[in-house]
Amino acid sequence: MTSRHLRSLATILLAWSAISALGALQTYSDNLRVGVDSHYLPLLANWFLEYALPLIVLSVILTLALPRWPVLVARPRNVVLLFVGLVLLFQPAQWLWIAWLRGYLDIASLADLRRLLMKMLLVGWFTTTGTFAALLAVHYWRQARERELAVQRSQTDMANLRLALEEQRMLALRAQLEPHFLFNALNAISALVRAGDTRVALGGIGRLSALLRYALAASSSQTATLADELQFVRDYLDLQRLRYGARLQVRITGADDSLHGIDCPPLSLQPLIENALRHDLDCHDGPGDIRLHFSREDGHMLVTVANPVPALASPNPGAGLGLANTRDRLRRMHPAASLRTGIHGRDFVAEVRLPLAEA
Repeated sequence: MTSRHLRSLATILLAWSAISALGALQTYSDNLRVGVDSHYLPLLANWFLEYALPLIVLSVILTLALPRWPVLVARPRNVVLLFVGLVLLFQPAQWLWIAWLRGYLDIASLADLRRLLMKMLLVGWFTTTGTFAALLAVHYWRQARERELAVQRSQTDMANLRLALEEQRMLALRAQLEPHFLFNALNAISALVRAGDTRVALGGIGRLSALLRYALAASSSQTATLADELQFVRDYLDLQRLRYGARLQVRITGADDSLHGIDCPPLSLQPLIENALRHDLDCHDGPGDIRLHFSREDGHMLVTVANPVPALASPNPGAGLGLANTRDRLRRMHPAASLRTGIHGRDFVAEVRLPLAEA
């Protein structure tokens, strides 16, 4: 027997003991009013034995049976049949029990049997019906509660599963992005090595080490600040400047101290700059014109990276792995965060939209 069953049995015993105590008290009070000499404890014993004990047995049977065979009350017809069977079996048994306790079973004729039946005919109907209704209500309440808890557990399990999947997805995206960044940075240094500029190449390796330290630190966090990301971009541009020299022209506008309080996914700005380099400086021999601008609009921080589109550019520039991962990571960080890319006039524009925290 489980602890739940034991609690139920204790509750039943306590409830009927209290009812017996109140019933005996009412009988004792009535006797006093009419001048009948009586004692409370014998009245309590009679109440408990005659009325409470049979109903305790009934309550225990129903409490154990209903959870084990829920089909008994699964439909209204089943409830009616169970109640009819209860009346046909339990009510006569209760009458015989009370008659035996009161000494009414000394039956010598049919007239005695008729008088006994008339005495018992109205005994117990209300209490039996009320007990059945109360236990049925408790059973239905427990079923509803168990269904509610099952739904809550299911929702919690689903939320935990989705969170785990999202975390694995973010780790997979980051695992794709960091080698991608490293590959492009090493390309910049290898270009210097091939050009025979060893001193500058060594300086590039030092800068790459600093970038990798930030990337490793960022890999252990779900978010970074825009200020940290901007500094990482500046360090990345210093590394790329070793490769492109004076051709690398980047204008950064709108950056202020408020960037320290705005979160974004780690390594989310560098792919935008990398994409601009690939579709600007790598497509011609002249100087570049890359613009990085920060602005506020309608409760959002807009980060815009623009670069000229060469005449022979692909019809869908900027659809590489870095931008695709950045777009996905932004969406997973916050539903209102987004990355939009497209050609505006003669420029290719990548626009990151980050929600600002409400004051």
